[in-house]
Amino acid sequence: MFGFYGNGITLTEKMLDFLWGRQTVTLNNIANDDTPGFKSQYISFENILGEKLKDASAGWRPMKQVEQAINSTRASLHTTRAESTRLDGNNVDMDQEQVDLARTALEYQYMVASIGNDISRLQSAVRSF
Repeated sequence: MFGFYGNGITLTEKMLDFLWGRQTVTLNNIANDDTPGFKSQYISFENILGEKLKDASAGWRPMKQVEQAINSTRASLHTTRAESTRLDGNNVDMDQEQVDLARTALEYQYMVASIGNDISRLQSAVRSF
């Protein structure tokens, strides 16, 4: 969608994908709260995406390079190796998982509203012709 609306919708779409993945991992952690020896996992993507966007915006053709940076960014899945305070070796912290789940849901709602606003502006622009 680079040629039509810049990189805004592409970036929002990628963020929605990442947030969906984060929510899935968090729900998996919650589901395995009672599994002995289970180690919690998390997804990171903000730092990777931020670095790629910063590097791309300094390039010769920033709009196209930013689009390529967005499309080439992949989320990283990490396993938390922190020592467990539980006897069964499970290190899922339910309080932290609930906070992560709520934060991700709010970020997802914000991104959906953002893309909705972008599309509404496009519709308004098309109607004016």
